[in-house]
Amino acid sequence: MSNIELLGFVSAFLTTISFLPQAIQVIKTRNTESLSLAMYSLFTFGVAAWTVYGFMIGNIAVIAANIITFVLAAIILTIKIINELNKRQVVDETLTGKVQG
Repeated sequence: MSNIELLGFVSAFLTTISFLPQAIQVIKTRNTESLSLAMYSLFTFGVAAWTVYGFMIGNIAVIAANIITFVLAAIILTIKIINELNKRQVVDETLTGKVQG
């Protein structure tokens, strides 16, 4: 393994592992109030694009790091979307005075 490849793996590991605490916190608490839906949407699609790019150039460090990050980001994005939909439903029910069961 060359020094450049080693740098790629170390960089991929560090950026991927840095994302883990946020993912764990959201998964445990389900709290996404302070997270931007737009940012996480763009980030998740960007990571998916990086994954495709990694496959196209055949770089395992780019592929592995972005697959892992994509899965974590997609989980957070899914929880964020569910929370936003639930929040809108509560607001709608409050405004209409109806509680649907």
